[in-house]
Amino acid sequence: MTELPPISPRIAAIAESATLKVDSKAKALQAEGRDVISFAAGEPDFATPQHIVEAASAAVLDPKNHRYTPAAGLPALREAIAAKTLRDSGLEVSAAQVIVTNGGKQGVYQAFATVVGQGDEVLLPAPYWTTYPEVVKLAGGVPVEVFAGSDQEYKVTVEQLEAARTERTKVLLFVSPSNPTGAVYTPEETKAIGEWALEHNLWVISDEIYQNLVYDGSAHAMSIVEAVPALADNTILVNGVAKSYAMTGWRLGWMVGPARAIKGAGNLQSHLSSNVSNISQHAAIAALTGPQDDVLAMRDAFDRRRKLIVSELNKIPGMVTPTPEGAFYVYPDVTGLLGREWGGVTPTTSLELADLILDQAEVAVVPGEAFGPSGYIRLAYALGDDQLLEGVQRLQRLFS
Repeated sequence: MTELPPISPRIAAIAESATLKVDSKAKALQAEGRDVISFAAGEPDFATPQHIVEAASAAVLDPKNHRYTPAAGLPALREAIAAKTLRDSGLEVSAAQVIVTNGGKQGVYQAFATVVGQGDEVLLPAPYWTTYPEVVKLAGGVPVEVFAGSDQEYKVTVEQLEAARTERTKVLLFVSPSNPTGAVYTPEETKAIGEWALEHNLWVISDEIYQNLVYDGSAHAMSIVEAVPALADNTILVNGVAKSYAMTGWRLGWMVGPARAIKGAGNLQSHLSSNVSNISQHAAIAALTGPQDDVLAMRDAFDRRRKLIVSELNKIPGMVTPTPEGAFYVYPDVTGLLGREWGGVTPTTSLELADLILDQAEVAVVPGEAFGPSGYIRLAYALGDDQLLEGVQRLQRLFS
């Protein structure tokens, strides 16, 4: 029999999204009747605010939305995004510097594809979202991990970045608040990193998808272009409505950047996907320009859950859970649980620990191997209060 032709080596090398894999496994077990509580997916449990749904409903009935529209996005939405960028990121841009994408994930992919060339190195602060290294490699780049542990509150320093920089370094990824850790860089830390990137003439890709999910009195995390305005010519901002507005299924994100980058990304999108669903675009206009009461209420609920989950997890001996200042994740250091016997099993990695937790406590968490080094687990507290408490109490019983 003739050997079948292989698929592209670059595509074959892509790892499946670990967070979606764990969430799918949890849902499959739930479908079998098992009482699994999943902390795996970063998806708010709230319904999309009603005024946004109503805007989408009206858009469905308008025949002009049944047709192609500009690949870069509806003009009204690009204007609304430009206004939001000025309001929350401190950067004044024109609508021409905005591209609307199919979710923030497409924005991340296009940003790296636009600025990364074959063999270019990308500094990737770790722990990192599982998708980042994959899209860097798809673009032909080389991800260079720069790790900061719980002792640093999961935030890298300029000194660490400088130690990792080589003549091949072209891009710095900056994410604040962070997925998976919830860490938020202070304005001073953000400024220091931005000035360092500017000094070395690096591109910066800043994922701001959790920008408005910050706590302790802040309205938003400081953007790196607000901290260092001169960096704007070298920076692409990625954002979207998924997290703050409970709109994960609407698939609406965007990228904002200098004209040379946006032009290239626009050309790519014109061949890749053309325009985003017009219905979702009208929903996003309503989200960005309409009342924000529901958004603030959701943030208050996340804040309540944040305090609860940190308090309860820190009751488990051997688990160290720093208090996150943004997003809706906690990232416990579980090295104190490894190498010990639990229910007849002795896990030596956080991957083995996550399997143990799912099997014996029926709780789904994502192991640290998905985001960098072993020794950590990620829990998303974007689920109902009762389920959250029950899930953590199962962990307390397992590790008592």
